[in-house]
Amino acid sequence: MKKRLLAGSALAAAIAMAWAAKDPVIMTVNGVDIPLSEFEYLYHKNNLQQAVPQTVEEYAELFKLYKMKAAEGRALGLDTTADFRSEMEKYRLELAMPYMTDSTSIYALVDEEARFAAEEASATHIMLFKSGKGDNTRVHARLDSIRNEIVKNGASWDEMARTYSHDQASAKSGGNMGYISAMKYPYAFEKAVFETPEGEVSEIVETPNTMHIVKGGKHRPTRGKVLVSHILKLVPPGASPEVEAAVKRSADSLYNVVVANPESFGIVARDNSDDKSASRNMGRLPLFGAGEMVEEFDKAAFALADGEISKPVKSRFGWHIIQRIQGAPGASREEVKAFVLNRINNPQDPRYMQNIKNQTSQMMRRHSARIDDFVVQGMLDYAASNGLDSTFYAKFGTGPDSKKAIMYIGKTPLDCGYFVSRITHLNIPPSADAVNYLNDGLAYFFNRRMQEMEMERLAKEEPEYRNLINEYHDGSLLFAAQTKKVWDKGMNDTEGLKAYFDAHRDDYRWDKPHAKGYLVQAVDQAMADSLKQVLGTEATDERIQALRKEFRGKATIDRVCVAQGENKMVDYLMFDGEKVSPKNTKYTAMFMFSPSVAQQPEEVADVRGQVTTDYQNELERQWNDELKRKYKVKVNKKVLQKVK
Repeated sequence: MKKRLLAGSALAAAIAMAWAAKDPVIMTVNGVDIPLSEFEYLYHKNNLQQAVPQTVEEYAELFKLYKMKAAEGRALGLDTTADFRSEMEKYRLELAMPYMTDSTSIYALVDEEARFAAEEASATHIMLFKSGKGDNTRVHARLDSIRNEIVKNGASWDEMARTYSHDQASAKSGGNMGYISAMKYPYAFEKAVFETPEGEVSEIVETPNTMHIVKGGKHRPTRGKVLVSHILKLVPPGASPEVEAAVKRSADSLYNVVVANPESFGIVARDNSDDKSASRNMGRLPLFGAGEMVEEFDKAAFALADGEISKPVKSRFGWHIIQRIQGAPGASREEVKAFVLNRINNPQDPRYMQNIKNQTSQMMRRHSARIDDFVVQGMLDYAASNGLDSTFYAKFGTGPDSKKAIMYIGKTPLDCGYFVSRITHLNIPPSADAVNYLNDGLAYFFNRRMQEMEMERLAKEEPEYRNLINEYHDGSLLFAAQTKKVWDKGMNDTEGLKAYFDAHRDDYRWDKPHAKGYLVQAVDQAMADSLKQVLGTEATDERIQALRKEFRGKATIDRVCVAQGENKMVDYLMFDGEKVSPKNTKYTAMFMFSPSVAQQPEEVADVRGQVTTDYQNELERQWNDELKRKYKVKVNKKVLQKVK
C-alpha cells in the first residue's frame, strides 16, 4: 500500500513539474506567482498598441507597477465591493458564452426553421385565449375537452371551431387561416402547423397568450413575398345590400380609371382609398408573405404578374383593387439563421429554454453531473397538487425534504434547500402554471451551476480565457485604486492643489492678459440692472449658485478667465473690443460682475486644468515610489530571457 501511495505522489509531482515547465513563473509580486504565459500575452498585446515597440525589459518595469497597483487594490478591499463582484461575474459569463454554446443544437434549430421556410402550410386551428389571472388550468381543460370530442367522439371539426374558437376571423371558416409562411407566428404554433400530419389533430399547443389545437393541412413550396399597392373601398359592418352595391360600383369605377392609366394608380389610391395608412404611401403596403393578409387578398396578389392590376377583390373588409409591383424570394438561410439566433435569446420563445436545456446537458456530460429525476419529479408533483406557497417553500427550503439532493456534480450534491433559496418565492395556486414556473426555475438553476463549473474549467484549461479574465480583473482593480489614490484626490484635494500651484507658480505663464470675473447675460436691460443690485459688490460661490437657480431662464452667470481675443463678448466688455450682442439670442443685455485683468495666473482657479493634471502626475509618482517600497517583486531573469 505504501509503495502504491508513493508511486501516486511521484506521478502527481511529475505532472506538476511538467505543467510548471510549460508555464514557468516569470516573477512573483507580493507573494503571488505570475506565469510566463500571462506576461507574454500582455507584452505582445501592449506592443501591438505602441507606435514604437518596447523591449521586454522596458515592459517588465511597467508590468511590475501594474501588478503592484492591482495588489494595492486588493489591499484596499476594492475587489470585495458588490459593484466590482457583479461586473466581474458579468464579464466572466460573457467571455465564457462562446465556449458554452451548443452549436449542434442551435444549427438543428436553424435547419428546422429553414425547412419550414421552404414551404407554406395550410393552417387550421381552434384557439382559446388564456386567462389574464395566470391560472390557465380551466382553459387547458376546456380545450382538452374540445379535442377529445373531435378525436375520440367524432365531433365535426368545423362545427367545433365555429362554436368555440376565439379566433373570430377564422372560426367562420372552420378555423381555416389559409396558407401561412414561417417566421411569422409563435414557435409552438408554427411547429404544430408545419409538423402535424394532414388530417390529424395536434396536442394542445401553448403560446404566451393563447392555447390551440391544430388540424394538419396541405403543404406547398413557398411563393416568397410580394410587394403591392392597393385601393380599398370599405363595406361597413352590417351594411344593407344597397350600400354594398354602391361600394362595389365605386370600386368598379376606380378600377376602370387605373386600368385605363396604370401610372395613375398611386394618385388614385392616395385620393380615394379607405386604407388611410397605405394611402399616405400612394397605396403601397409592406412586403408580405403567405398568411399575412386575408386569404382572398393573398390569393389575388400572388396570382398577378408584375405591374398587373386585379379586378376588384372582395374580402371581409370590402373591395380591393391590387397592383402588383414585384415579387421577392423566400428567406435565405442566412436570414433564417439570424432569425433563429435572435429568437433563442428571447425568453418568450420556447427555443430560449430549449437552448438552455441543451447547453446544460452538454456541460453536464463534461462535468460528470446528473439530475436526480425522482426528487425533481416529487417537487413538480407537489407543485401540481398543492401549488407554490409558503408550505411548499418551507417543505423544500428548510424542512426535511430540503436535504434531498436534486443534482450531483461529480460526487458533490446540491440539495433542494439550496435551489429553493435561489428562486423568487411566488404564490401560485395548484396548476400547470405552478409546474411551468418551477420547471423553468430548475432549468435556470441547473444551467447556472453548470456555467459556474465551466467557467472554473476554462480558467484552468484555456489560456486565452484565463489571460482575458486576469487582465480584466487586475485592470479593473488598478483603475479603482488609481482613481482613489490619484485621480479623485488630485481633483478634490483643494489644499493640495493650492500648495502645488504656489510651489510651481513659475511653471504657469500667460503670453496675453486674461479677463477674470463673472459674465452675466440677461433677457433685457431691466433684468440686468436687477441682477447688478442683487449681486452687490461681492458674492461667494454658494451665492452665485443660488442666483443661477433663482434666475434660471431669465439670466446666465458664468465664471470666466479668458485671454484677450478668445471671447468677443468679454473683449467688448473688458478690452474695448468691437460691440457685440450676447451669443444666445434669447438674451439682449450683458455685463461683467467682479471684473479684473490679470497679466499672469493669480490662483489655482485661473489654470485649474493644467494644475490638476500636473498635481495628479505628481501624486502618481509619489504613489509609485510608495508601492515599490511596500511590495516585494522577484523576477526570474532566466524566464524573462525566454520571452519572444
